Amino acid sequence: MVTAKEMPQREYVLKGNASCAGCQDMVGLRHALKALEGDVIQVVPACCTSVVQSLWPKECLDVPVLNTAFMAAAATASGVKAALKVKGRDSTQVLVWAGDGGTFDIGIQALSGAFERRTDMLYVCYNNQVYSNTGTQRSGATPLYAQTSTTWYGKTEPEKLLDLIIAAHEPVYQATANTAYPRDLYDKFRKARDIRGPKFIHIFVPCPQAWNYPVEKGVEIGKLAVETGYWILWERVGDKFELSPISKRYQDPAKRKPIEEFLEMQGRFSRLFKPTRNEKRLEEFRAFVQHRWDVTLKTFT
Repeated sequence: MVTAKEMPQREYVLKGNASCAGCQDMVGLRHALKALEGDVIQVVPACCTSVVQSLWPKECLDVPVLNTAFMAAAATASGVKAALKVKGRDSTQVLVWAGDGGTFDIGIQALSGAFERRTDMLYVCYNNQVYSNTGTQRSGATPLYAQTSTTWYGKTEPEKLLDLIIAAHEPVYQATANTAYPRDLYDKFRKARDIRGPKFIHIFVPCPQAWNYPVEKGVEIGKLAVETGYWILWERVGDKFELSPISKRYQDPAKRKPIEEFLEMQGRFSRLFKPTRNEKRLEEFRAFVQHRWDVTLKTFT
């Protein structure tokens, strides 16, 4: 794994951008662009990132950026890649940077089509589990019992297991990451950079505004997501699947921290604990965590 000193010093996410305090999206993008060394054309659909990087007349990303419609990011990326081939710039990475709304829900059709066409691009879903930019409405990525502006008493359905849908498209590279582990994230983007074909990285991105936690707690929450087994770090190159070293230690449920440590830090899960602790719902949440482990390992190994 790369050391912090070995990471490039060049910054592509510039100071003074319009991100919220404690924004983990910009943490992820910062390390991703360092790994790709700026040889990128970035496609951004409607999402938090489109607002952060393009508030006129300022621009906070030191790479070319194409803002596109909510549902069209992967289709736009396909067109950009075709144009680059014509211009003899096939080595330039086309990077889609889309939220969960533009990936799990509104953009999934274009994503499926681009991967079926085997477009050589890197599609990234930075997942803050809610339509954060438009008022924190629930998305297909919103967890069970999370409160949003459209699920006041907690979402009654578990989140969509998007990684299994992506796996069915047989990308050449697929991985999960977490902004609390920037070196792991950086290494995965470096690896993806040198592989040709459709690639997908799914990043866990805590959001202090939508999840209702103190802005300084983003890294702590990200680490708890892994330590409780809620978020699994892994990568797959072709048919070769491997748990990331960080997550290997938590494959055994007995070694995980209690899921309550992750949930209690976030106001969006407050109804699981107030006015009284809801053991039935907590057990359902634990069961879903283990279900994700079981189905992930069954699918990929």
